[in-house]
Amino acid sequence: MAGILTGYRTGYTRTRQAAMGDMTMAGFVSARRWAWRGVLAAGLVLAAASTALAQSDAAATDEDYAFHGQVTFVEQFHPGFTSPYRGGNSLDSGSRGMETVAATFFAGFRVWDGGQLYIDPEVDQGFGLSDTFGIAAFPSGEAYKVGSSDPYGRLQQIFFRQVIGLGGGSQSVDPAANQLGMTQSTDNITITLGKFGVTSVFDTNAYAHDPSSDFLNWALIDAGAFDYAADAWGYTYGASVEWTQSWWTLRSGFFAMSRLPNGKELQTDFTQFEVLDEAEARLDLFGKEGKFKLLGFLNRARMGSYDDAVNLAIATHSIPDTALVQKYNSRPGFSLNVEQPVTDDLGAFLRVSFNNGEEEAYEFTEINQSVSGGVSLKGTRWGRDDDTVGIAGLVDGISQAARRYFAAGGLGTLIGDGQLPHYATENIAEIYYSVQAAKGATATLDYQFVANPAYNADRGPVSIIAVRLHASI
Repeated sequence: MAGILTGYRTGYTRTRQAAMGDMTMAGFVSARRWAWRGVLAAGLVLAAASTALAQSDAAATDEDYAFHGQVTFVEQFHPGFTSPYRGGNSLDSGSRGMETVAATFFAGFRVWDGGQLYIDPEVDQGFGLSDTFGIAAFPSGEAYKVGSSDPYGRLQQIFFRQVIGLGGGSQSVDPAANQLGMTQSTDNITITLGKFGVTSVFDTNAYAHDPSSDFLNWALIDAGAFDYAADAWGYTYGASVEWTQSWWTLRSGFFAMSRLPNGKELQTDFTQFEVLDEAEARLDLFGKEGKFKLLGFLNRARMGSYDDAVNLAIATHSIPDTALVQKYNSRPGFSLNVEQPVTDDLGAFLRVSFNNGEEEAYEFTEINQSVSGGVSLKGTRWGRDDDTVGIAGLVDGISQAARRYFAAGGLGTLIGDGQLPHYATENIAEIYYSVQAAKGATATLDYQFVANPAYNADRGPVSIIAVRLHASI
């Protein structure tokens, strides 16, 4: 079994790296790619027209069905940086650029009173920088762990949601992707069941959560140490229950982990799973309602201990590999998530997270401790009401056991420079300016400064520039 796991990890990594090489040789953009992007854009226009016609006689707050869509294009580039050595999962030290494109169609249907069905097929293409390797807090949330030079389609989400009213008054819910416009009671129980993203329910934040419209960095849009259940695209099977009363909400969830760390296939019999709970309080500060969320999670899966892998490597005179020492184990963690409007056009956020760093990162990335925070400012003050400026920073770290593993040459989900003689926290700053070019269309210029990529003080720093184009209906 250990041999199979090692072969899977090695083969998967080499296949992706080879594909990245092909992508680099082919150049950043080809006529074929632009052709299919045109087709997708035309499809969005048709979907918008059909939705407008279908809903022209219906109230926006009483939708029986709705169709939405979005396309997001991200081009990221970094110049060359200092790199005295590199390993199998290192960020390429040369001047490199990569692109990703994702087009998603959202279909929602009212099944009965309070019951809704959502179906989200998606088409993806492209690669993250260095094929999504080399930085624990990876710089693009639009880059999946599975890259492709050609577009491919997947049914990313299909789930059912039931809202049970408990009184307490009524509120209007605006129509959006995966949300029918409706009126519902302010106090309610919401049940979600099917295939969807854990972070669409848990660890949400108004200012830092959507890589298609706000920050791009993985550890800014989600808590860095939140190792949430997901396949390599970020989705899984499971269920969540949310109980909202007055100023508070309690959430619980149960989700399938992937079969292997960082895997494409999910453990659909739920023998490997994640349980999590989140408490949210809505409190007034500065005369504005803020949200304070405390999340706890527990992963149960066959995961390798860093120290066991290092000890085995010493005994066998080899390179440590957690795939060789995997056993059924638990990995707990927590996060604190705060969002607070300061004025009508200025908001701030803060996340603090931690997980048990004795075992390998299973789904997300190699971060055991993380602190992130920043501000989001609307362009009202300079006459651009729909523009947004975001400024944020984060500091991530790993456990002593993880440091020993990577220092001995081990590879992880995202990082592994072959050695780690000088450990340092991974420190990242991000700033973006998003311009609304037209209704539903934005163009964003983003800059990230990465100190000590992959916790390695010998490599970097790295400057990463990105252009993001986003259209939604």
